[in-house]
Amino acid sequence: MEKGKFIVFEGLDGSGKGTQINLLVEEMKKRGRRVYRTAEPTESSTGGMIRDALAGFVKRDEYELSALFLADRIFHNINQKNGIIHFLEQGIDVVCDRYYYSSFAYQGTNADLDWVMELNLGCKEIIRPDLCIFLDVDIESCDSRIEKNRFSREIYENKETQKKIRQRFFEVFKRLENSENIRMVNAARDISEVFADIISIYNEM
Repeated sequence: MEKGKFIVFEGLDGSGKGTQINLLVEEMKKRGRRVYRTAEPTESSTGGMIRDALAGFVKRDEYELSALFLADRIFHNINQKNGIIHFLEQGIDVVCDRYYYSSFAYQGTNADLDWVMELNLGCKEIIRPDLCIFLDVDIESCDSRIEKNRFSREIYENKETQKKIRQRFFEVFKRLENSENIRMVNAARDISEVFADIISIYNEM
């Protein structure tokens, strides 16, 4: 049986990942693919601890958050009910909203980046995606979208922090350019134009 494809979407908060994931999953299903959509943090108990921290309910430093994301990501990969590896081995494609690239960019901004990367890339239980699509949007546009669509902001959702995170994403992608399939898409355009680029990239898989 052919293994499924593992596709990850990354981007700043407010970059439009949810919209574009919906469109791609719908198109993949139209083409006869079986698709499982997922996201990080997961719905596990560890994922709940992470969401509480992101919402500002519980204060955790970047090293603690990095370790929590690592534990959640291992669970996300290996659990036998709805884990990434479980679906891929059944020939089901997996499309994931955020993965270890977000840990590198978000927690790796204030924690030691080399340490965060080694935690994830050095863990045999955490597989590498077949494709990562990064939706790039300028900080002002992202902030405007957050203001319009959120009832409250998470701990990283301010312009100064997002600027640092965007720069860290670019640094991380530079480091990984020879080892991973990472594609950048200008997402500060009409939804249909962005999706046309995504489909073009998907067709190359």
